Amino acid sequence: MADVLLVYWSGTDNTKIMAEKIKEGIESTGQTVLFKSVDEVDESIVEDFDKIAFGCPSMGIEELEEEEFEPFFSSIEYMLEGKKVALFGSYGWGEGEWMESWVERTLDKGALVFKEQGLIINSTPSTKEEEDCKQFGREFAEY
Repeated sequence: MADVLLVYWSGTDNTKIMAEKIKEGIESTGQTVLFKSVDEVDESIVEDFDKIAFGCPSMGIEELEEEEFEPFFSSIEYMLEGKKVALFGSYGWGEGEWMESWVERTLDKGALVFKEQGLIINSTPSTKEEEDCKQFGREFAEY
C-alpha cells in the first residue's frame, strides 16, 4: 500500500498541476503516493491512510467545488481525526478565504493539518510555484 493518499479536483488543470508537483515532491523522499482525482476514489480508502493530501480550487464565493469535491469531503471528514492532512488548491479571485475556512474545518475534525495552513496559488503555477509545490510535498512527506 502507498504511504500517502493524494486526492484532488481540478476544473482548469491548475490544481492538477499542483497535485502532480506535490506528488513528485513526496516521491522524491522515497515515499509512495496513491494519486487520484476525486471521481476515481471511494470514500472508504481514507480509513486506510494516516497521511492524506487534498487538493481543491476555490469555487463560487470562496468555497470548495460543490458537485464532486464537497460531497466527497463531507462524507470523509469524520475519518480525519488524528490523521496528517495537507490542503492545497488554486484560486482566481479573492484572497484565499476558502482555504482558511477549509483549514479551520479540517482542524475542527481533529486532523493534524500540515503547517496549520494550506498551499494556495493564484491561477496557473509558475515555474517557481511548481518548485514550491514540490517542496510542500517533500516537507509533507517528512511531517
